[in-house]
Amino acid sequence: MTKTFTCIYHFLVLSWYIFLNYYVAQNETDKVKSKIFAYGGKWKYMTLLNMLLQTIFYGVACLDDVLKRIRGRKDMTFLTAFRDLLFTTLAFPISTFVFLAFWILFLYNRNLVYPKALDTVFPMWLNHAMHTLILPITLTEVILRQHSYPSKKTGLTLLAAGSFAYISRILWIYFETGTWVYPLLAKLSPVGLAAVFSLSYIFIASIYLLGEKLNHWKWGDMMQPRKKRK
Repeated sequence: MTKTFTCIYHFLVLSWYIFLNYYVAQNETDKVKSKIFAYGGKWKYMTLLNMLLQTIFYGVACLDDVLKRIRGRKDMTFLTAFRDLLFTTLAFPISTFVFLAFWILFLYNRNLVYPKALDTVFPMWLNHAMHTLILPITLTEVILRQHSYPSKKTGLTLLAAGSFAYISRILWIYFETGTWVYPLLAKLSPVGLAAVFSLSYIFIASIYLLGEKLNHWKWGDMMQPRKKRK
């Protein structure tokens, strides 16, 4: 029963994220593109990158569910290992980071991250879908399915690589256009930028470690037999 519910849950969440990505894509009018998605497109925003990432993860999770039901394989497979690696090192940390970072800045001064003008472009329900609902969805995944974590060195290295790639993209867009992706960055000195980027990685790395703790709290030593079978 639990496995069936998990399969249904994965399918419903995948469908939800596909719908969100489709909705955003369909509403990219010329006016929106010229003002919001100018140079770099929508993929310069972590919020929208996170939606794409979640779509990929839940697509992999659904595929893993289906193949296990068809082939009846319960041992760790390459697909299962990839699913766990994707969730533990990227999907969980990034979705949680987006939730926390967005709402902390929004409540402090929304103009730093989400100017009021965007309310006319993105309806309120979409804002909450992109920035609020992502947390309960990812926490539900922690509760429903155990995930095998890599070593801390591997996990934090992969997370650092992803963070470095995104920061590099933000800097590249700035050097090409003279405009920062987020208004907050325009208010900082070079030292301030270095501090913000460094603190952001420390923050997201802490979220990664929290996810590992939550996974152990929920599943405990149930992960150990998996590791021994490698």
